[in-house]
Amino acid sequence: MALISLEDLEGLDDEQLDDDISDNPEPMDEEEGRRLLNHWQTVATTHQVSVPEEMTGPIQEMTRNNQHREPLPFILISRHEKMGEVQYEERLYPAGSWACVIRGENLYEQSISMAFMKLMRFICKENSSGRYLDMTVPVVSSVQVMDDETFQRDVEMAFFLPAEFQSNPPQSSDPDVRVVYREPFRVVARTFFGMTTEETVNRQIRLLWDLLDHRDHLHHDRYMVASYNHPGAPRRRNEIWFIRRDL
Repeated sequence: MALISLEDLEGLDDEQLDDDISDNPEPMDEEEGRRLLNHWQTVATTHQVSVPEEMTGPIQEMTRNNQHREPLPFILISRHEKMGEVQYEERLYPAGSWACVIRGENLYEQSISMAFMKLMRFICKENSSGRYLDMTVPVVSSVQVMDDETFQRDVEMAFFLPAEFQSNPPQSSDPDVRVVYREPFRVVARTFFGMTTEETVNRQIRLLWDLLDHRDHLHHDRYMVASYNHPGAPRRRNEIWFIRRDL
């Protein structure tokens, strides 16, 4: 089971689409749009979620614009290596406006999938600017971990608004999508590859704790999962972020 993400929209091969729709700025015809929606409905069944008909427009819009990726800015504080391999980094992320959605489905994977579909609609013109907003990466999910190492049901997914909209953030027509201002935050980040399920994320949390000598300055019950690539990528890039208590 995996996250339905922005990058899934570009994971279609030549057998699924005759042309590279992502490089075509023209509107899709009805047949192309239907094939794209059918593909996503098929993908969704493996994630135990469904893609409703009203997602047709946002899916097409993001497919046409999937080359627009603005990286989330940060300042590298330090990098920790062992035998030439990066173990983890400390980074400072800036203050700014984020679009956020909280979902509380039965499974973590369902929550982040449903949340992302809401963010897609916000990005794809269902906002007060009436235009496509472009996208920043990574998309970040925030989780609360209970004493038994299971995740609390409510999961927040968010993306940093593109620089163009930071000074005047558009608002969503969906009350579930909130645009909030966040203060700077500092994290310890470690890269991992593969799927992002509750099981794999918990494993990465334990692995990073084992690497750290000094832990008191970090939160022990709140973490972030940053996703950069689609689930079908051979080496999907993700990061686990531990959050510092202060800067």
